[in-house]
Amino acid sequence: MAHLSRADIVALDKRYIWHPYTPMRRYIDEVDPLVIERAEGARLFDADGRSYIDGNSSWWVATLGHNHPRLVEALCRQARTMCHTSLAGVTHAPAAELAAEMIAVAPRPLDRVFYSDDGSTAVEVALKLCLQFFRNEGQPGRRRFVALDGAYHGDTLGAASLGGVEIFRRQYGGVLMDCIFVPPPHAREDGHEAAFAALADVLARGAGEIAAVVLEPLVQGTAGMRIYDPEYLRRARALCDAHGALLVIDEVFTGYGRTGPMWACEAAGVAPDLLCTGKGFSGGMLPMAATLATARIFDAFLGAPERAFYYGHSFCGNPLGAAVAREVLAVYREEEILARAAPKAARIARAFADMGAIPGASRARALGMIGAIDLSRGAGYLGELGWRAYAEARRLGAYLRPLGDVVYVAPPLTIPDADLDELLDIVRRSVTFALSTA
Repeated sequence: MAHLSRADIVALDKRYIWHPYTPMRRYIDEVDPLVIERAEGARLFDADGRSYIDGNSSWWVATLGHNHPRLVEALCRQARTMCHTSLAGVTHAPAAELAAEMIAVAPRPLDRVFYSDDGSTAVEVALKLCLQFFRNEGQPGRRRFVALDGAYHGDTLGAASLGGVEIFRRQYGGVLMDCIFVPPPHAREDGHEAAFAALADVLARGAGEIAAVVLEPLVQGTAGMRIYDPEYLRRARALCDAHGALLVIDEVFTGYGRTGPMWACEAAGVAPDLLCTGKGFSGGMLPMAATLATARIFDAFLGAPERAFYYGHSFCGNPLGAAVAREVLAVYREEEILARAAPKAARIARAFADMGAIPGASRARALGMIGAIDLSRGAGYLGELGWRAYAEARRLGAYLRPLGDVVYVAPPLTIPDADLDELLDIVRRSVTFALSTA
């Protein structure tokens, strides 16, 4: 096939592709998209020969940067042997070894791994496990879930039921599962006590009805990188135990060192009943995810055939994904990714603290390899100032994707210091530009 020009690619794109999270009329009429030809490390390279620092790890997945040579080699090595087989009455070394290695790094007492395709399906698995767990245990009335206002746990119908971002939820309101939303701790001027009291009240009034509390640990990403104290997780764990509900921790974004430790819930010393992981799980190489469960959950599905978990995906435990995910864990161990990211996290924290002094900016914050700042108050996901900053950052050589009027970075944990400093300077200049045009 002849090499396509940039114009040819854009023409085909606008004629045939339906993009995610995109008002398509505006996109077709107004947007000149980036056309990326290759990626390496912390950079994306476009068809015009320009490079862009990937400020959000391409939707938070490229925790080790793009095309990490060890991950590429693991993928090629596995592809030469076996690309796929089902996991139905079949097993293979990559899936079995990965499961053992995942449990070795997981919070105890998690000790079983159920594979799926992405973060949404990892959460979907957890919800179905919760519902059937209680049915198998003789408590079929436990069918309700509790999540935080502003929560985001994915886009399948089950996961969307837990979504507290209204623009993602309202189109499907009539068919979503029953979820009770409680105020997040970061949103209360009176602090964690009021948020904790609200959660305690819901669990007390819903005794016998609530299956699980589902939380993004320490930071609500899609809500605008809203950070909260680990104490809330500790109290949520205690409340779930007291009222017989399960605790599900969604580490799809926060896991693999994004907030500092391997798992964000480690900062609270908390272990969930179910843990969901994705994104960095395969280093951004392949769609692969997992839901980790305790023996208590697993054992409830043993016995008569009707107690089994009749659920799965065609690519469940895919050998390619499993081989790459194993290599991701090896890279984390052998290249000391978490320790080497710590000084980078400190650079992000200092830079965003300084940006808090920019006139018009507010609520500068950072946690691990995340930094965020608000360009307005209350505009929400459809705010326009963040997109002005995006356009300026693109002109200057960085790819940012704002959350409305929240501008943030979540770069690869392996981003070189020079690239990180350049990225943070571009963010500062872009935020200043956007606010000067408000």
